[in-house]
Amino acid sequence: MVTRKMLIIFGTLIIAAVVITACSAGEPGPVGPAGPEGPQGEPGAPASIADLTCTECHNDTALITGKKAPWETSVHGAGTATEYAGGRGACAACHSGASFSKMVAEGSTPNKWEGDFSDVTHQDCRTCHQIHTTYTSEDWALESTAEVPLFAFENVSYDGGNGNLCGICHQPRRVFTLTDGLADVNSTHWGPHHGPQTAVLMGIGGAGEPAEGKPAAHYSMIENTCVSCHLGENDNHTFLPSVAACKDCHTDAENFDINGLQTDIDAMIVELGELLEARGLWQDGHPVVGKYSEEEGAALWNYILIAVEDSSRGVHNPSYTKALLEWSIEQVK
Repeated sequence: MVTRKMLIIFGTLIIAAVVITACSAGEPGPVGPAGPEGPQGEPGAPASIADLTCTECHNDTALITGKKAPWETSVHGAGTATEYAGGRGACAACHSGASFSKMVAEGSTPNKWEGDFSDVTHQDCRTCHQIHTTYTSEDWALESTAEVPLFAFENVSYDGGNGNLCGICHQPRRVFTLTDGLADVNSTHWGPHHGPQTAVLMGIGGAGEPAEGKPAAHYSMIENTCVSCHLGENDNHTFLPSVAACKDCHTDAENFDINGLQTDIDAMIVELGELLEARGLWQDGHPVVGKYSEEEGAALWNYILIAVEDSSRGVHNPSYTKALLEWSIEQVK
């Protein structure tokens, strides 16, 4: 039996339900103050060697020191190139290791780079490798292996695999030109500039009738060009080539004077140098400033290119080197 009390309670519930349904939530109130810090948890397990990616390189092996020690004896690692021109604006891109890395990162070239060269360093691991980018062994990757435009020449590029990194700087800055039919030797630093090895390998960069030759086998047939010969299979970071690297092709090689090539080239270099000195074109290790005939200027240019700057004694491109020297000797006899 429904009592009066039960009806009152039932009605009250209906009214409450209607009120609750009709109301909507209001705006949230302000965030209250932070509560007190909770107790410190138990320490986690220490990181294992596998968790420390740095140890891929920084470990108890000679992985780094075994490269660093020979590198410091190399021409690049000794820092002499940096001391000579690392702080000069037009030279820093190649003579300062830090500037070289900045230039590569910006996609620029030595003849155009005008970046910050205040932090001058010698060439070190960071110059060639992507050190401390991923903090793994991937950081040994080279800064660049892209094909290299030879900026002194029109529409010419060096494509030598890993050797392309070397080619960024090891290329001529200038080509042989005439002014009013004469070779204008306007400086004791006249010539192709330092490091024209890429051009010699490709059979270009010389002067006179044999100015353009054929690419050497060391360019067209050696994978990774410079790197294959100068580091070899053991990553020899002195960068001095070894006879062992030659034996892959020259199986009977006992030294670099294969088939007497360097003996012949050395003799021609001495003869040409003496002839140039006799004519007053070369003195105390530098060209003599003056204006000379096309033939005299070309002979002087070729001497600087081969004897002073390429410095391979014919190895980089034997046939091209011989052609340039033989022609030049004939012009100044």
